[in-house]
Amino acid sequence: MHRCRLHVLGASGSGTTTLGRAVADSWSVPHADADDYFWVPTDPPFTTKRTPAERLALMDQMFAPRDAWVLSGAMTGWGEQIVETCSAIVFLTLDPDVRMSRLRERESRRREGGAMDDDAWRDFRDWARSYDDPSFTGRSRHQHEAWLAARSQPILRLDAARTVTELRDEVLAWEPADRRTRPSREPAQPLPQSQSQSPSPGPRPGNPVTR
Repeated sequence: MHRCRLHVLGASGSGTTTLGRAVADSWSVPHADADDYFWVPTDPPFTTKRTPAERLALMDQMFAPRDAWVLSGAMTGWGEQIVETCSAIVFLTLDPDVRMSRLRERESRRREGGAMDDDAWRDFRDWARSYDDPSFTGRSRHQHEAWLAARSQPILRLDAARTVTELRDEVLAWEPADRRTRPSREPAQPLPQSQSQSPSPGPRPGNPVTR
């Protein structure tokens, strides 16, 4: 795959940021994470949201006009202006139990640096677990599938259970030719009757929960 504007998304804990950074490093292009634009830097973090207009303006300022970059994280409901400029999309899936185990390990590493808000962690954990619940009205697998079905860009589906190196190498070897989705290692789930249009990225651990 040649250097381009690439969007990497998936559930929290699936490794979108890690893979996005690995591909960007291989290409020597900027890597951006949607959360860095969604939230205003605060202490504690993840307490104040930017408006959609502010997020898009900052992206335009920092990386969007460039010919090639990698953007990780979902932007459903507010980031279509940026997504429409992408050349291709990578969608990561992961077994829910493995994904939640990764999130618990990440939380443990964060706690080594100091005290964390237990209530905020529980809210974030419950929100992240709900991703695979078809009835959940926030960010979910079903919502992502509906969003992907409406994309015009080629889509590469990857099972995030593999190593970062293996995933990165498959992205780099990918040669997207048209809109048809490369065969998935995990079949797409059927879509429900209705979809949530503009979900919050959800609560974040280690800080007061904002809705």
